[in-house]
Amino acid sequence: MGIKVLFIGEIVGKSGVFCVKKLLPKLKEEYALDFVIAASEGATGGFGIGKTHSIYLRKLGIDVLTSGEKIFFKKDIVEHLPKAPWHLRPINFPYNCPGRGWRIYTVGDKKIAVINIMGNSGFQRTHLNNPFLILPELAAKAKGETPIIIVDFHASTTAEKKTMFYMMDGKVSAVIGTHTRSLTADSKVLPGGTAVITDSGRTGSLNSVGGLEPEIEIKKYMTQLPERSKECWENLELQGVILDIDPDSGKALSIETIRRSCPFEQGENTDV
Repeated sequence: MGIKVLFIGEIVGKSGVFCVKKLLPKLKEEYALDFVIAASEGATGGFGIGKTHSIYLRKLGIDVLTSGEKIFFKKDIVEHLPKAPWHLRPINFPYNCPGRGWRIYTVGDKKIAVINIMGNSGFQRTHLNNPFLILPELAAKAKGETPIIIVDFHASTTAEKKTMFYMMDGKVSAVIGTHTRSLTADSKVLPGGTAVITDSGRTGSLNSVGGLEPEIEIKKYMTQLPERSKECWENLELQGVILDIDPDSGKALSIETIRRSCPFEQGENTDV
């Protein structure tokens, strides 16, 4: 019997956190999940994640939170990361940055390695070490402790993601693309047994611009003036993928995209 892992697409704003709160318990039961990972760097206002949301999402039942270029957008995350083993930041950030980019977690009598790494194309705020040089060596190191290795590759371009998929085929259990907040239709298991998808989507509002209020984002493009974005609550959905991984070989048996609507009633407690 395989290890069942849910990877939740990027959680955007309080509406995304609300989706996790409402739907995750049901998903755990329905799929008999062993482990839950979530892309989380948009959880606080759509830009970054603060300490409070990091702790809250962990309490909701997420085992590992991953991130990307916005990891340090909230000041309180800097001191929090070293104290939060469930929260990763990209491994190719400078070595003296707070936190860790990968860890090994125990699930029953098995171990799962989770690696968070960022691409370079399209990111102007960060200048990180080459992920193509780092990841193969790191995966080989992790394989010395467990065959089950899941990678969040937070990258902007499909070309960079596809290149990483084929380079890592057979070396890790899965490479899950994040960042664009748009669920793609190309999930598959490669010949070497590595499950891949270009982007695992987003958790939050579908009637939005990446989970944010459209009117404000339109205005910003038309005027070129900075304005605070606003979370959107219309047509909520939890997106992501479910992995089934052979615990002995570490090879992916299957990858399935998931989309779950998250309606809420008038007056329902949405305080997250």
